[in-house]
Amino acid sequence: MNNWDLMENGALAIKHGKITFVGKESSATNIVADLKIDAGGKVATPGLINCHTHVPMTLFRGIAEDQPLDRWLKESIWPLEAKLKPTDVYAGALLGCLEMIKSGTTCFADTYFQEGMVARAVQESGLRAVLAEGILEAENCLIGQKTFRSSVHFVQEFNGFADGRVSVMLGPHAAYTCGLKLLKKVRGKASELNVGIHIHLAESKAMLKDFEKQHGSSEVEFLDRIGFLKDDVVAAHCVDLSDKDMRILAGRGVSVVHAPVSNMKLGLDVARINDLLRLGVNVGLGTDGPASNNTLDMFETMKFASLLQKVICHDPSVLPAYEVLKMTTINGAKALGIENQVGSLEVGKKADIILVDLSKPHLKPLHDLCASLVYSARGSDVDTVIVDGKILMQDRQVKTLDEETVVEMAEKAAADLLVR
Repeated sequence: MNNWDLMENGALAIKHGKITFVGKESSATNIVADLKIDAGGKVATPGLINCHTHVPMTLFRGIAEDQPLDRWLKESIWPLEAKLKPTDVYAGALLGCLEMIKSGTTCFADTYFQEGMVARAVQESGLRAVLAEGILEAENCLIGQKTFRSSVHFVQEFNGFADGRVSVMLGPHAAYTCGLKLLKKVRGKASELNVGIHIHLAESKAMLKDFEKQHGSSEVEFLDRIGFLKDDVVAAHCVDLSDKDMRILAGRGVSVVHAPVSNMKLGLDVARINDLLRLGVNVGLGTDGPASNNTLDMFETMKFASLLQKVICHDPSVLPAYEVLKMTTINGAKALGIENQVGSLEVGKKADIILVDLSKPHLKPLHDLCASLVYSARGSDVDTVIVDGKILMQDRQVKTLDEETVVEMAEKAAADLLVR
């Protein structure tokens, strides 16, 4: 089952964490299984992939509301992040993992600080993740050198962590917070270590104007000029791109991550996703951090992604449900360099699968499955989550984490942080 081909009365078989059979239930009668899951009234889909988030920021959910991006970052978020302890990051990441399991996300790409604690939360939760330790200079070379070393160390220590469910990237925050020399070092080290790069790009018009005044070009042109942009780069946001910027990204094979809910909440522009897709750019979807979204629900993100493109293009036919589902599954996997492992239900791929309960009133009648999943379904409709062939949730009951304990831990960490 590839690229969202639909099959009625289907069956899947899993062995040693991989999919070994995809086909009609009538053709699976000879398969002997230790455990059978009755998925009647449900649909099995590839697990959803969140290509850009900052999971520990669950602790900041609801703290910095209704503020423009520059003020949101400098006055609210960065001062709080300066107070974070490793235990805070772990508590926030664990809460985020719990939320993602309960809403059908099986893999996420995260970039933050003290990312080793996020990796440990991933290990405990059973999810899959592509993690990057953040690199930030902000006109302080010593901080840039320190965070660069930390990011490289993280790559060396955690690649393949959690039985291979954790893979890694380098995480320069953005072209406006990392200097020329640092960005060149990141590019060189990523190529040397054979890992990707996860970066924020073209987030707002105000930042774009400031950058152009300083460098005489857009962020995309600047990064291209220094040889930074390659097909291993994951660029989050890309809200303000010129036609030339888009052609450069397409030519270099850069993957773009659209985070529509966060962009709307911060009052930013709408990324021209339909134009990027027309140029052949691979586009995945992300929630961004829970402080600027405020959820990690990829079903919500899918719906907004589609509707926003219809609005800005004044065309209801653009970005149809089928294409959005690809963006949050196989396209997301391609962006993260793991399309040979996950992103579709195919024999030989990792068994990252979710079951969505179609019996809910808001999903009836069921005329168009793709449309129902994108426009009607919610994260709470996910019944079962399987990653690497292991059941993380069944009948809405999470098996790998104690929900009450995780929530209490996160609430305590958030309360302590605010008075610290």
